[in-house]
Amino acid sequence: MPARRRSVDEHAVRIASIVEPALVALGTERLPIAQAAGRPLAEDVHSAIPLPPFRNAQMDGYAARAEELTTLPVTLPVAGVAPAERSAPRGLPAGHLLRIMTGAPLPDGADCVVPVEDTRTGDGTATVLASRAAGDFVRIVGSDLDRGGLVVAAGTVLAARHLAALAASGTADVAVRARPRVAILTTGAEVVAPGRHLQFGEIYDSNGTALAALAREAGAEVVLQALVDDDPGAFADVLADAVAAADLVVTSGGISQGDYEVVRQVLEPAGAEVTEIAMQPGGPQATAVLSGVPIVCFPGNPVSTQVSFTVFIRPLLRRAAGLATIEPRLLTLEAHVRSVPGKRQWLRGQARGDTVRVVGGASSHLVTTMARADVLIDVPEQVLQLAAGDRVTVLPL
Repeated sequence: MPARRRSVDEHAVRIASIVEPALVALGTERLPIAQAAGRPLAEDVHSAIPLPPFRNAQMDGYAARAEELTTLPVTLPVAGVAPAERSAPRGLPAGHLLRIMTGAPLPDGADCVVPVEDTRTGDGTATVLASRAAGDFVRIVGSDLDRGGLVVAAGTVLAARHLAALAASGTADVAVRARPRVAILTTGAEVVAPGRHLQFGEIYDSNGTALAALAREAGAEVVLQALVDDDPGAFADVLADAVAAADLVVTSGGISQGDYEVVRQVLEPAGAEVTEIAMQPGGPQATAVLSGVPIVCFPGNPVSTQVSFTVFIRPLLRRAAGLATIEPRLLTLEAHVRSVPGKRQWLRGQARGDTVRVVGGASSHLVTTMARADVLIDVPEQVLQLAAGDRVTVLPL
C-alpha cells in the first residue's frame, strides 16, 4: 500500500514550524522617509510642531481687519506685499490692507483674508467689494494637528499620503519593520537564463523570476538569486552562500524521483524531509534546516512553484513583514468543474465580479495560462466535481 500523502494543511503547519521561528525576531531598521514607501511603520510618530506652525493665508488676496470691512465698498491703502517665503513677522497698520499670497504668514493685527477676486486694485489702494468675518480664509496654528499629535500610527504600511504628513511634521527618518531576507535557488541543467540563445532541450528559467517577485510582493528582500545546474558540489556551494545571507532559502526543482535530483541529493543527507503532498499542482515538496536557516523546496514545474509559494510561504512572509493577510474569498463558479480524487486541487481562475471561471487546464507547465489568472480556485480533496452556480473558495493572486 502506498504511503499516505500529507495534506496541504499538514504541510503548511510543517513549513510554518521551521520558518516562523527564523522570522519572528527580525527587529526594525531606520530609513529616510524617501526610502520608506511600502514599509510598515514600527512605532508611532508624533509631531514636534503644530501643523500649520503659524497663521497663514488660505487664498491669494489681502490681509485685513474684519471690523474695517463693514461698510462696502471700501477703499484702503495697501501697506505692501507678504509673499509665501521665510520672512520676519510684520504687522498690519490700522486702516490698511496687505497684499498676501497663499501660505504666507498673516501679519499681526489682521484677522481675515479677502480673496483677490473680491477686490478691485487701484493706484496704491485696493477696493474691497465683499465683507469678511474674522477667521475667513485664515489657516489657524494647529488646525491640522497640535504639537505632539499622532502623525502616523505604528503598523501603518507607508504610502505617499503618510510620507507627506511625516515630511510636513519635520520627520526625516522612521523606524520600519525589517524585511525578511530570502534567497532564491532554481535548479536544472536544462534551465538557462532568459535572453540567451535557446539550444534544443533547454528551457528558460521562469521560476527564479517568479519566486523573487513573489517574495518582494510579500514584503521580503531578495538577497541572493541563483540558477544552478545539476552538479551537487556546485549546488552545495551556492546553498552555503544562501544560508549565510538569508533568513529563508526557497528552492525550485531537484526533489522528485529522477536520477538528477540535485536538491534532494544534497539535502537528504543533511536531514531534509522529502514528502508527497495531496495537492495538485505541487505534489513533491521538501523542507530542511541548515545552521538555523529554514529551506523550503518546491517542485520545478513553473505553476507548481508559483502555487506552492502562494499557498505556503506568502502568508508567513507577509505576517513577518507586517503586511495584511491576503484573505480567501467566496465566489460563484461559472461552469462545471471536475477534480482528481485524493488531491486538493488549485485551479487557475479569473474572477469577474461575484463569479469565477477556470482558466486553462490543470497541468503544471501552463505558465502563460497562469499569467491570465488572478485567483486560485481551491477544490478540496474529497470533492470530485463542482457544478455551475456552486460557491467556491478562491485565493487571490
